[in-house]
This record gives sequence, structure tokens and C-alpha cells, in this order.
Amino acid sequence: MLEKDPTAKVAADARPAHPELSGELAVLAGVQRAMARPATVRVARGLSHFGEHSAGWFALGLLGAAVDSKRRKDWLTAAAGVVGAHAASIAVKRVVRRPRPDHPDVKVGVGTPSKLSFPSSHATSTTAAAVLYSGLTGRNLVPALVPPMLASRLVLGVHYPTDVVVGAALGGAVGGLLRRRLNSRKRKPR
Repeated sequence: MLEKDPTAKVAADARPAHPELSGELAVLAGVQRAMARPATVRVARGLSHFGEHSAGWFALGLLGAAVDSKRRKDWLTAAAGVVGAHAASIAVKRVVRRPRPDHPDVKVGVGTPSKLSFPSSHATSTTAAAVLYSGLTGRNLVPALVPPMLASRLVLGVHYPTDVVVGAALGGAVGGLLRRRLNSRKRKPR
């Protein structure tokens, strides 16, 4: 009968209880340590529910269309663009298939519709909405809307930092292209 190696148990006991944090997981855990207070988590959850499937941003576009009858078509186009940006992020998620953060030091503060993380659809649709609705309101909404949504995804532990950055870039690209199209349509004689 073979005896067990006594150093094997010592080596197993010497391993950390869970994997060491590094890279984006370390950044994510650091953001949570710095920002995840009860009030902040409540606000982050509210933003999460508002931005789910781009529904809140779409509803705001419909409200704009109802209130601003002269530019109703532009508001509806912008609202559709927000949903289109969201759809683009879902398509990228299904190609990339990056799983959401999973580490004992990262607390998940909200449910998610899928286990896929890259890019953040909330970041994508929020940035698209901010860019498109800025063009329609005449106010730069990006600084007021985008950073809180991006931070909320980290505070809630459902995305890596690159997920939200790439999501914002995708939303900015979709929103920017459509905004240019809307602006060029205004300049054309009718």
C-alpha cells in the first residue's frame, strides 16, 4: 500500500482560500471597496433597472417624441438608435462570450439577464442615448449620464472595467453615426 505524501497536505493548506486578485478583478474589487456604500448601491440598482434592455432610455425617446411634435421623427429615430445600439452590444456579447466577474472578493449586487459580460449593454445604450439626446436637447448630456452608469456596473460587480469602456465606445460610435445622419437630414432642403 502506498503512503500519501505528507507534504501534499501542507501544500494544499498553504494555498489561499480563493484565487488572488489581479488585473481587472483587482480594479473591480477596489472600486467596490471605495464606492459600494448602501446609498450608492441603491442608486446603482436603480440605474441598472432603468437601463435594463435600454427600456428607460427608449421610454425617454418616446417621451421626447410626444412632447416635441416638430421633431417627432428625429426623437423616434434616436430612440430606435438606442435600441439598435443595445442590440449591437448583445451581438458582440454572443460572439465574444466573456463570462461575468466571478470571485469571492467581488460582490454581485443585482441580477443579470445573461452570464455574458463583454461589452456592457447598459454602457452601450446609455452612451448612445446621451449622444443622441444631446443632439436633440442642445445640451451635452454625456458627462451627466455616462459616468454614473459605467460606475454603477462596477459597483454592482457585474462587469469588468473594459466591459464598460468598450460598451461606452460602441454606444458612442452608434450614437455619433446616427446623430450625424439626423443633423445632415436637417440641413437638406425639403
